Amino acid sequence: MNPEITISNRRFLIVSGTCYSLVNFRGPLVQALIKAGLEVHAAAPGLFDDAKTRRLLESWGVVTHDFPMQRTGLNPWRDILTLGALYRLMREIRPRVVLAYTIKPVVYGLLAAKLARAPQRYALITGLGYAFADQASGKRALVFQVVRRLYAAALNKANKVFFQNPDDEALFRDLRILDEKVPSQVLNGSGVDMAHFARLPLPSGPPRFLLIARLLGDKGVRQYAEAARRIKQQHPEAVFQLAGKTDSNPDSITQEELDGWVREGSIHHLGWLDDVRPAIAECSVYVLPSYYREGTPRSILEAMSMGRAVITTDAPGCRETVTEGANGYLIPVKEVDALTKAMQRFIDNPALVRVMGQRSHEIARNRYDVHKVNSVMLQAMGIESSTSSIAYQNQTNPVSLD
Repeated sequence: MNPEITISNRRFLIVSGTCYSLVNFRGPLVQALIKAGLEVHAAAPGLFDDAKTRRLLESWGVVTHDFPMQRTGLNPWRDILTLGALYRLMREIRPRVVLAYTIKPVVYGLLAAKLARAPQRYALITGLGYAFADQASGKRALVFQVVRRLYAAALNKANKVFFQNPDDEALFRDLRILDEKVPSQVLNGSGVDMAHFARLPLPSGPPRFLLIARLLGDKGVRQYAEAARRIKQQHPEAVFQLAGKTDSNPDSITQEELDGWVREGSIHHLGWLDDVRPAIAECSVYVLPSYYREGTPRSILEAMSMGRAVITTDAPGCRETVTEGANGYLIPVKEVDALTKAMQRFIDNPALVRVMGQRSHEIARNRYDVHKVNSVMLQAMGIESSTSSIAYQNQTNPVSLD
């Protein structure tokens, strides 16, 4: 250890897999850390290339860092480079606390933190994604086994692991990814900034449904398109909007599929949105038929905060957001018939849109307010926090990709 470098009791490093998420998903958390008097450092691949995000973080007082990382795939040589870069960064800045989220930052960030002797190491599991969506099939089975071992190697070096739903926590315990000696805690997702996603009046006219997601099969996009096609045969006035773009993920919807849905008139594609609030404001019901192993979907929380009823799946991460029949409906995964039936209920009884939307807003306020969620998390890490509202300075909100 370099004797000229000492560990700062106030130095906190947050490691992310994408630079935009530091602002759009963790912005209130970063600001809460700063408000608590910490010297906050943030590291993400490509951060030095994203001038807008870097300037905003630095205007808050964050010290920014870049490191190399291939977002998808398991390339041993590139992943070793990621581990080495994070280790060198931590040896240089000597953080007291390291918090990592999303799979590769969690794996290589926590391993690097242990090697660099960072005293406090935390992981935030924001969902399990592709590798855990269907553990028994072909290539995914191999990916799952590799990811399982990598997670175990890293998480068992953590002081605590945060989960966003109880199903993920139970799975990691059952599979012995997480040793019984390592404490864990379930949070109410990432929370939602209810001032930023303020409740707005419902649109008039025919029912309008909306899905916001990366365009992946596991997000239920194909089921949504098929249900839209069926309903429009009987109710051509109904509107089905889809926001998001195709992805490098192996499970991505193809451009040909998307073009076909738009051409036949079942889907209105909004593309990638820098700010999702206008799209949510224009919808009657928010739909996410996901079986992706979400943490707690941010897009659902945003729609709830804005007072929208929800249709989602009875699946980990999603099921916690809906009280069946109160603020929406839960459907089985991959069941187009059930999804179609749930949508039809809102068409047959438009009053449900208002009643369930009001209940969604109440649930969001009571359970998912971002400042409440962050206060619980900071307390769990032994950080003094203020329960007062912290201004969220970001002016845009891209598609929720956690």
